[in-house]
Amino acid sequence: MSQEDEKTSLPQVHANPWEALRQFTAARIALGRTGASLPTDEVLRFGMAHAQARDAVHQPFNSEELEPDLHALGLKTLRVDSAAPDRTTYLCRPDLGRKLSQESRDYLQSLPSQPADLLLVVADGLSSKAVHRQAVPLITALLPYLEKLNITLGPIVLARQSRVALGDDIAEVMKAKAVAILIGERPGLSSPDSLGIYMTWGPHTRRMESERNCISNVRPEGLDYPQAAFKLAWLLEQAFVRGLSGVALKDESDNPQVLDLESKGNF
Repeated sequence: MSQEDEKTSLPQVHANPWEALRQFTAARIALGRTGASLPTDEVLRFGMAHAQARDAVHQPFNSEELEPDLHALGLKTLRVDSAAPDRTTYLCRPDLGRKLSQESRDYLQSLPSQPADLLLVVADGLSSKAVHRQAVPLITALLPYLEKLNITLGPIVLARQSRVALGDDIAEVMKAKAVAILIGERPGLSSPDSLGIYMTWGPHTRRMESERNCISNVRPEGLDYPQAAFKLAWLLEQAFVRGLSGVALKDESDNPQVLDLESKGNF
C-alpha cells in the first residue's frame, strides 16, 4: 500500500473516549477531533448554538402572549417597564434595568393600595425565550403551595428590559412582604431557555445580592417545574417564619430530616 493510500484509509475524525457520556448531558463534551481541530459538524453545531443564544438575548418580550394563560389561572396581571428605553440601552446600562421607568412608577403608585404577602414578577432578563416557555408552567405548579401556606398573591407583574433588582423596586412600591422574580438567565450554548428565580424577603431598592435566594436552571431539561416550585415554596415558608432571605437562609429543602418535619405540616 502506498503512503497516499495509507493516509486516505486513516479515520478523518478521531472519537473522544468520553463519547458515551454525551447521552447524559447537553454540555459540549467529547467533541472529537480531526487533526488539531474540531470536526466540521461540531463547528457547525457550535455556530448554531451561539446563534440561538444571541437570538434569546435579543428576542423581544411579548408580555401580552402570557396574559391569557395567566388570566386562565385566575390571576391578574400588570405591565411595567424598566428605565432602559430599548434593548441596546438595556444591554449597555445594567443600572437602568434595575429600576422602574418614571411612567411605570407613577402607574403603580396610582393603583389602589392592596398590599399582598407575595409579588411574582415575570421579567425578560437576558432570555425572553426562557420566560415564554417556563414562566406559566412554573407558576401553575407553585399556586397549590401558596394556597397551602396561606400566602396571598398580588397581581403578576410583567416587566420588560428587566434586571433582577427591578423586582425589589416593584415590590417596594407595591408594599409586598416578599418578591420572587422569574427572569430569563444568561443563555448558555446548550441552554438558551433557562429560567432563574430570585426571592427576597422585605424587598426594597437598597437590598444587596447576598440578601436574595436564587433557584437556577429551571426548565424541563434542568430543574423541572415541580422541583423548582417546591424549592421556592420551601424558601418562602422559611422566609415568612424567620423574616429573612439570602445567605442567612440556606436551602435545606432536600434535607430528609427537614422534609420529615415538613411532612407533618404544610408539605
